Amino acid sequence: MSTLFVTATGTDVGKTYVTCALIRALRAADRQVRAFKPVVSGFDPAEAEASDPGRLRAALGADAPPLEQIAPLRFAAPLSPPLAARMEGAYLSLNQLEALCRDQMGDDGLLLIEGAGGVMSPLTDTETNLDLIERLAVSVILVLGSYLGTISHTLTAMEVLKARSIPIAALVMSESEDAPDLAETAAGLSSFLPGIPLLTAPRNADGWDASGLARCLNL
Repeated sequence: MSTLFVTATGTDVGKTYVTCALIRALRAADRQVRAFKPVVSGFDPAEAEASDPGRLRAALGADAPPLEQIAPLRFAAPLSPPLAARMEGAYLSLNQLEALCRDQMGDDGLLLIEGAGGVMSPLTDTETNLDLIERLAVSVILVLGSYLGTISHTLTAMEVLKARSIPIAALVMSESEDAPDLAETAAGLSSFLPGIPLLTAPRNADGWDASGLARCLNL
């Protein structure tokens, strides 16, 4: 199975929106795809369907595995994973998170692993998403917003990924609320990109058609 890690320049910029759209596009093309989010915080069992793993499960369709398999570590507090875990008497380690991901990486088809927060968001007391991505040795889809300041945040995230020799398969600019024009912002960023594909993901009632992203990734 090939694996891609979906990460972002920050929190709440559209990772799940993009991941779900890519899942739907691949399923429409009869491609085998699975999704995995090793840890999630701010999880309310009473509103599981509206959670990130709940949305991933809905995108996977009728044959989707149980939510507990998509997101094995779920914590209630809307805090960083290590803080939320500690409030429930749990401790997160990078070895644990890596093992959970590798357990999912053996089957056929494509595995999409969605991180928690941005590239440098903490996953343990001393390690970040970046450390997990490096351990897994996989390429990333980097999701970014279209808000004012996103170019700086994106270039910073790209630099830290480059410093760890982590390949960026594609960038997806997910449209932010009350932001400058999506196409103009993407054009402003594109001149800084050394041959890395940049796609835009508008927010609309029908959802984003990610078939172009699937083609870009040769999926």
